[in-house]
Amino acid sequence: MAAREDLESAAELFKVLASASRLQLLSAIAEGPSSVGGLVDVTGLSQPLVSQHLRTLRTAGLVAVARHGREAEYSLADAHVAHIVDDAVTHTHEGHVAHG
Repeated sequence: MAAREDLESAAELFKVLASASRLQLLSAIAEGPSSVGGLVDVTGLSQPLVSQHLRTLRTAGLVAVARHGREAEYSLADAHVAHIVDDAVTHTHEGHVAHG
């Protein structure tokens, strides 16, 4: 059985992931590193909203940022992040999530 501390950390991770917009951003970044502007274009979210969500995702250690002059490029912190999102989406497509 997992240690209580590890379970608490996992619960915090799920809180951060409990946003369709954040999952959309992670899915887009999983396709390849992107700038805020690129993520705005791909997701249709507003620039302030994208920036706010990216800040939350960075704080949680899910995305990394590399600065190139004034431009910031966001990428996944590690491959586990993409697997978590992909597995959750696959799970819902299989009909395992109760609706209603």
